[in-house]
Amino acid sequence: MSKRCYYETLNVSRTASDGEIKAAFRKLAMQYHPDRNPGDHTAEIKFKEINEAYEVLKDGDRRAAYDRFGHAAFENGGGGQGAHGFGNDFASAFADIFEGVFGMAGGRGRSGRERGADLRYNMEISLEEAFCGKTAEVRIPTSVTCDQCSGSGAKAGTKPRTCGACGGAGKIRHAQGFFTLERTCPNCHGRGQVIEDPCPSCSGSGRVTRERTLSVNIPPGVEDGTRIRLAGEGEAGLRGGAAGDLYIFLSIQPHALFQRDGADLHCRVPVSMVTAALGGDFEVPTIDGSKSRVKVPAGTQSGRRFRLAGKGMPVLRSRQTGDMYVQVVVETPQNLTKKQRELLHEFEKLSSKDTQPESAGFFARVKDLFEGLGT
Repeated sequence: MSKRCYYETLNVSRTASDGEIKAAFRKLAMQYHPDRNPGDHTAEIKFKEINEAYEVLKDGDRRAAYDRFGHAAFENGGGGQGAHGFGNDFASAFADIFEGVFGMAGGRGRSGRERGADLRYNMEISLEEAFCGKTAEVRIPTSVTCDQCSGSGAKAGTKPRTCGACGGAGKIRHAQGFFTLERTCPNCHGRGQVIEDPCPSCSGSGRVTRERTLSVNIPPGVEDGTRIRLAGEGEAGLRGGAAGDLYIFLSIQPHALFQRDGADLHCRVPVSMVTAALGGDFEVPTIDGSKSRVKVPAGTQSGRRFRLAGKGMPVLRSRQTGDMYVQVVVETPQNLTKKQRELLHEFEKLSSKDTQPESAGFFARVKDLFEGLGT
């Protein structure tokens, strides 16, 4: 039996934020918790499915892999955590619930180290840069590991000591009725260590603020909203903890000529009434900097599109290329001279249903309609 979509399992959309996913998980986990449904095998299975979905969707990297490959991303040892092993799932699930709802530490032990926060950088590029790709440099003020204490937070020559209140666990247990609950140690704030002599350079945090210059490779074919992840380039962790990641969010500037639709490009080109009637050709610029000639057959109507194969945008991380569509717009003459008006009047007198079939056909249908109403 195929697995149910993780987003459907948690009753959230694919665009749900991390907070929405966590809130949906808490609500469903409380609803289907086995202690609230004793002997209900269906509720137990449902609880396992909910936890499995949350374990994937709460992690940015695993969620991205699931969005791209579905359940296949975690098959054959791909890193997914299945619904088996209910005891571990229970602990993992309710660690998140208690920590978020009651402000208590989960079942995972803490050290003095904490992972740094992820950072976001918004970058705007032109459509031409999205076509060719580029290497850009970004300057980011962020927290980096303190050189004076090597990230420990303690003054040089000293080191943190184990917290006496929690014995280094970072949490304190309390028996409360049926449950044994844990809360973050108020003495060490969950770190398990206490710094008695903090580093003067970083005030005990193990990191300082600096501006860094990073090189970002933007591949050809990126679209508006594309996210590029630079692992370990985010904020430095507290007291030697792992650094967070840096996410570059791309936006594409509006183009003066082209409108983009996926890998295809569209543009509108005005042509004269004479060119549309008699036929002709014109040159149109393409996104690669060259020009292509478009042939206009005689009798071309306004709005007709011409396709230039392979003249669109590259598909990201693929050898495929989109197409370019040129839509002609027949321009009505303006500011006519007396001679031009005379010539157009003469042309009108010589016109017939053969020269203007659409107009003749439309008014013929209108005439039939009114005659039908009269009877």
